[in-house]
Amino acid sequence: MKPIYLDYAATTPVDPRVSDVMLRYLNMDGIFGNPASSTHIFGQNAAEAVNTAREKIAAILKADPREIIFTSGATESNNLAIKGLAQFYRSRGNHIITVKTEHKAVLHTCEALAKDGFKITYLSVDKRGLIDLEELEQAITDKTLLVSIMHVNNETGTIQDILKIAALVKKKGVFFHTDAAQSIGKLDIDLQKMPIDLLSFSGHKIYAPKGIGVLFVRRTPRVKLLEQINGGHHEEGMRSGTLATHQIAALAKALELMQTERDVEQARISHLRNQLWDRLKHLPNAHLNSAPAHTLPNILNITFDGVNNIELMQRCPELAFSAGSACQSASITPSHVLIAMGLSKGQANNTIRLSLGRYTTESDIETTAKILMERIK
Repeated sequence: MKPIYLDYAATTPVDPRVSDVMLRYLNMDGIFGNPASSTHIFGQNAAEAVNTAREKIAAILKADPREIIFTSGATESNNLAIKGLAQFYRSRGNHIITVKTEHKAVLHTCEALAKDGFKITYLSVDKRGLIDLEELEQAITDKTLLVSIMHVNNETGTIQDILKIAALVKKKGVFFHTDAAQSIGKLDIDLQKMPIDLLSFSGHKIYAPKGIGVLFVRRTPRVKLLEQINGGHHEEGMRSGTLATHQIAALAKALELMQTERDVEQARISHLRNQLWDRLKHLPNAHLNSAPAHTLPNILNITFDGVNNIELMQRCPELAFSAGSACQSASITPSHVLIAMGLSKGQANNTIRLSLGRYTTESDIETTAKILMERIK
């Protein structure tokens, strides 16, 4: 049988409507020029395409186009946001606050800064994966430069109340960053209303190609960053490198589709996820590691007591799912997210993530439930 893909939280296939746009910027018949080559029509056309994409993305996020900085993806955006801000404002303080359940792109960036003399506070979470606002408030000191808390967790789908968190942080006069890789296009993000200084996301989570992402950097009040890649002072002087016009245009199209189709798509995916859990929850050893009221509709994180996740994946070659995040699946260590939520190492190693998306069908759900129920013993 054709394998069933249930790892949309790791990456998504490129939507054909997106790849059609991307192809217009690749060959001699298209707009292939270097956007920085302003002295001729090829470069000018490419620059116009980049500017148009930037304006579209900014309009969807309710941002100024000059606040949209193109990167290679959320990992680079997180590095630029956290390192860039910490290094630029180092004279003001040396304290950063984040959460134990963050993506490794944030945790490892903070670890690198700790080796450079910065103090890092890691907030705890409850069994739902949510932080305590009081703990956050108490952690902020007069040396705190930045708070970085992800919008939606990539392993469990837990949604943090970013509006309340950002408001608290800003009341304290501290910069706020959020990794929105899992929430972009799925939840409403209005940067006119949300007091977020820095926001990161990737294209490959929303049916755009890999290798393109965005860092939103607020201009009013102005946030400044020390660039991490030196070169031609592209992107408001924050990120050097020749802009990938084809990927940028594709990202804008993908985000536009997510915006226009979001309500219908999220309702359909939520229905399919609920169908799958309704089947699997009857297994005597199944436990859902999230609270539905605080979870993105496309992710199921389930512990099957006594069933090793790696062995289960080997038993189910027809299904593509994961034992955690895409980064975690390459490691034999248990999920740091689940450990922080109070699960034991054994429970974490008995946990899988099923993530649905645009091309998941009713038939996929029925077949997946049947296979898992047959092979979980």
